[in-house]
Amino acid sequence: MKQNSLSILFPWQDRVTYRQLPPETWHDLGLDALVEKVAGKPQEIPLLERVMMSLTADPEVSRFRADVFEDLARHPEIRTRLMALLDHVKMFYDYGVVNRHAGDEAGIWDLMHRLEEYHDYILTVEAIRDCLAENDLISEGLISLREAVNEVYESNGFAALKKDVGELHTTASAVRSVTVGINVNDRFEAVNMGLISVNAKPFTRSGILKSFIAAVSPKDDIYPEADWNGSTAFRPAAPAATLAESVSTIAEASVVLRNPILSMTLASIPRDEGAAEVPRQLDTAATQLLNRMVRRLKDVLGRYVNMSVKDISALIPELVFYVRWAEYLEPLRKAGWHFCKPEAGRAGASGMKAEGFYNLKLIGSVPPEQAVANDLVFDAEKRVYVLTGANRGGKTTVTQAVGQLFLLAQCGIPVPADAFAFDPADLVLTHFPADEDQTMDLGRLGEECRRFRELYLLSTEQSLLLLNETFSTTSFEEGYYIAVDSLRAILEKNTRTVYNTHMHKLAYDLDTSINTEGRPGKAVSLVSESREGKATFRIRIAPPEGKSFARGIAEKYGVTYEDLTGTIRQNSP
Repeated sequence: MKQNSLSILFPWQDRVTYRQLPPETWHDLGLDALVEKVAGKPQEIPLLERVMMSLTADPEVSRFRADVFEDLARHPEIRTRLMALLDHVKMFYDYGVVNRHAGDEAGIWDLMHRLEEYHDYILTVEAIRDCLAENDLISEGLISLREAVNEVYESNGFAALKKDVGELHTTASAVRSVTVGINVNDRFEAVNMGLISVNAKPFTRSGILKSFIAAVSPKDDIYPEADWNGSTAFRPAAPAATLAESVSTIAEASVVLRNPILSMTLASIPRDEGAAEVPRQLDTAATQLLNRMVRRLKDVLGRYVNMSVKDISALIPELVFYVRWAEYLEPLRKAGWHFCKPEAGRAGASGMKAEGFYNLKLIGSVPPEQAVANDLVFDAEKRVYVLTGANRGGKTTVTQAVGQLFLLAQCGIPVPADAFAFDPADLVLTHFPADEDQTMDLGRLGEECRRFRELYLLSTEQSLLLLNETFSTTSFEEGYYIAVDSLRAILEKNTRTVYNTHMHKLAYDLDTSINTEGRPGKAVSLVSESREGKATFRIRIAPPEGKSFARGIAEKYGVTYEDLTGTIRQNSP
């Protein structure tokens, strides 16, 4: 992006750069299933994905978006009117100028659709102007949009466009038939043709032979003048299928001819001495008629090429993005789920402070009062968390939730937490277990190593790296050795990282094998708590529970040596 354009999602395009989220991250964080719930229509899913997968570490963009969302959340009447507008301009943002590429050929039907787009453009400008007439908007994005739309509305070009398109739109909707005149020589060969009139009523058809006889016999039925008086029936001069195709082409080219600004001269076709076939000449005439029409229509539409049609049309999907998220979150808040406005650029040192956060996938699985919330901080010292705990104890859920916080917050969407201050990530990268069909060539460990190296090379100090059971598909000794070196390398980059693993020894050995003396950034042991052998789904900074946790599980399910052999357990003194 090199130039600024009107946008409420991507401001300051001349200086802000974006990086693309890997598709694996989108899937690993469960966001593919989430956006299906947020989207009002299936065709809106790609829009939501495109926005959320474009990341910038610029905190001003996150704050800009959060303010726009807050405005729309505070004004449900604006959302209601915008959604009503979308029902009228579906073609405008699904098939129109939003998706047209520079240099596309403009055929007659493309130009006709363009007329519809200008009609929708007028509706959009007027609707947005009315929607944003509120005086208490706080966001820079909507205030700037209101000013830009008012400027467009009050311009002379908009008034002229509204007048011209209004006339064209009315005319096109009324056309039901066209009258074509064909001049013939004494051998009944067509020498030229032209359009006589465009009519609001359809012609009636009659048989070819019957119509011909009626037209030429008796003699006094042959009209001395070519002016049409409305008394003749519709008489094809060639087999119906061929001529109908030609006339249809002419009709397509002529639907706007009744408008004064699109007046057209008669199409004249020179006689071709070697051709006496009327259908072929009709096709040639229709082609020339069509070409002239396209050129004329292009000239007229060219008057408005400098108007901000594309800028306004691009706002439609941007408004959809905010409105769909607002409509999704509003009933959840009423049901008791808590969300907060993210505070971008307030953490410092590429940090994060999350209080009372939870994973969005809990919604619909448990009542809001049963969802376990947690706290977590990244700062200058705490850069890497090695998260251990029981299987099915919530480690993956917590890891996903951290990634969800960043992606929602960077889009300006309220996050599932009591409070969230953060420095935006330039990328969110995940390393979750690979599918079996992705490991056929290299084996599971080889595939894990290859993927981790790719992610490591992509990451920076501003990134967020989420590792889920990485290097656990091999023996403990091999996995432990690779994990130690990987964590040391991550600390060299100072990348914010959550690494959940069953290798409790890795967490035990952080100070002896991984953390380096004199380096401020450290790896910290984080545990998913258990009480009496039951997971609480709460996390805290502490040494791994390790054997004591395993012992409790074994006793609960009767798989200790004593339980299995019936031996009396000896209590330690």
